[in-house]
Amino acid sequence: MNKLKTYISLFSSAGVGCFGFKTNGFKCIATNEILDKRMKIQKLNNKCKYDSGYITGDITNNETQKKILDEISFWKSNENLEKPDVLIATPPCQGMSIANLKKSNEINRNSLVVEAIHLVKNIEPRVFIYENVRSFLTTMCIDKDEEHLQIKDCIYKHLEEKYNIYHKVINFMDYGVPSSRPRTLVIGTLKTELNFSPLNIFPLKREQVSVKTAISDLPSLKYGERDHKDLFHSFRTYPQYMQEWIHDLNEGETAFNNEPSKIPYKLVNGDKQVLKSVIGKKFCRMYWDKPAPCITTRNDLLGSQSTIHPIDDRVLSIRELMRVMSIPDDFRWVEKETKESIDSNETLIRQSIGEAVPTGIMSQIATNIKEMLENAK
Repeated sequence: MNKLKTYISLFSSAGVGCFGFKTNGFKCIATNEILDKRMKIQKLNNKCKYDSGYITGDITNNETQKKILDEISFWKSNENLEKPDVLIATPPCQGMSIANLKKSNEINRNSLVVEAIHLVKNIEPRVFIYENVRSFLTTMCIDKDEEHLQIKDCIYKHLEEKYNIYHKVINFMDYGVPSSRPRTLVIGTLKTELNFSPLNIFPLKREQVSVKTAISDLPSLKYGERDHKDLFHSFRTYPQYMQEWIHDLNEGETAFNNEPSKIPYKLVNGDKQVLKSVIGKKFCRMYWDKPAPCITTRNDLLGSQSTIHPIDDRVLSIRELMRVMSIPDDFRWVEKETKESIDSNETLIRQSIGEAVPTGIMSQIATNIKEMLENAK
């Protein structure tokens, strides 16, 4: 088995999760993402050795899949590759997430995972990894033969013959990530080459890491303030009249439990219209001594789910979000780290973090796979 350790990443967004494979010495053969603005972030982090490995496009298109397969052939010819070691797929989860209240007509988007299943069947990597929300495996999809079935059944239908497969739901906060993130992990190992249970690749439980441990070394920020030593340690300001809604909140409290004059409202034709908390804990402070709540794509809003700093009257900064999602401080988001560049890309950065697999989790998995591959020689 080659000393070279390689991987392919599908639905890779900004490359936050699979950065954990890069930091463990794995070489990226190909990475696929549909949005060019996210792929640019991957390029900033020098993810692929060859520019042709950055494949922007719809995974359902034959042309996009051909580029992935061509890149594998290129590595076989030029890098003495036998076969890819790992294929990672983290398909869009909005249709499955409990945070999405509008789920009609989502089965086609959920069926994107079918493309990843058939690519694994075609490519035969030594290991495959699927990561998604808790309800991932019980969600319906449409197979290429038009059969409607649960994602779990589709995986086993096509891959069970050649792979040992193990799946379970874990919360990443029990594995060293300083934020709650219940997710399904599905891992398969190729029977013909790896006499290892995929269970051995799963991360091991670790002591929970609190928000305080993760970010308390960063300076406190007042309204509109930015850390001049770290431009990523800043936050998007909000209408300042909202500050009285959150200023007196204790950890874990929501502004909807305030006295009537301080309950969140919106202005309609100059009149105050009291808001209602429809889902989760809106306008709610985090706890210092617990892991952060699940980081969502709308982590820039006070009124999103539990986004407020445990002490300061603000949401978490980009740097703090990186810490609670176990993203290394040296991960790059912009070409030039100026205030203007960071601010103009803030929405993209925050959304990318909210969609990501924590880097620390993938790093643990990469470490386990590397050890397994070494022992398989």
